[in-house]
Amino acid sequence: MNRHNPPETNHPMPLVGVSGSVRDFNGFGFHGTHDGYMTSLVEGAGAQPVIVPPLGSCLDFLGLLSRLDGVMLTGGAPNVHPSLYGGPPSRPETAHQPQRDATVQPLIRAAIETGVPLFCVCLGIQELNVALGGSLHQYLQEVPGRTDHRRNPAGSREDQLAAKQRIALTPGGMLAAIAGGTSVMVNSMHGQGIDRLAPGLEIEATAADGTIEAVRVKDAPAFTLGVQWHPEWQIHEHPFYFGLFDAFGDACRERMAQRTATAPVG
Repeated sequence: MNRHNPPETNHPMPLVGVSGSVRDFNGFGFHGTHDGYMTSLVEGAGAQPVIVPPLGSCLDFLGLLSRLDGVMLTGGAPNVHPSLYGGPPSRPETAHQPQRDATVQPLIRAAIETGVPLFCVCLGIQELNVALGGSLHQYLQEVPGRTDHRRNPAGSREDQLAAKQRIALTPGGMLAAIAGGTSVMVNSMHGQGIDRLAPGLEIEATAADGTIEAVRVKDAPAFTLGVQWHPEWQIHEHPFYFGLFDAFGDACRERMAQRTATAPVG
């Protein structure tokens, strides 16, 4: 299934910035993300990933994006802080990471504005919705009529990653074209979920309980997609997952061609 071979000298890979989080190891902060995103970008999108550290306003977002061909927002344990969308205070045990919030929120808006392809996964789709003016359910499993979309912490890794939730794809939408149909099975490992959909976002997929599972930015100048599940796992076992990365990679190569064509010589 992998049509992306190692690049030849005259065929460079597009460069994709991957949102990082701060993780504590022995009292020291480390910037990183898990291997699934990085490997899937190489093998599924044919792209070269680099981590964007969560340094907030210390970063030159426009300067960074001028060097990138795509941006991927990863999933993660921290929740988007409710102050960013006017939500009620979180419970004391809820994890937040203000460094990541301060990085991805302006990065999202700048990427859309400058036409850099954007692929948002799990926490990433929630960040996308908030960045554009939407709100979130902090504890989706407690919303009347909704099911529990969280992973089973006692389950095996294989069970947690299994595609066991069927979602409906919007007819005529981007995902329906990739899937070749209007429904598909995906995994489910999230506690937050979209509440009020941000202006400018269009729904690409929903779960049986009405939870928004995928969105795209209407009239965006480039590929801009958010999905609530984790397609970075087992891309070679799931053609639909692979197709998402493949489509993102094509958009990144188009961006790379445009960027290098307009780059100053010398």
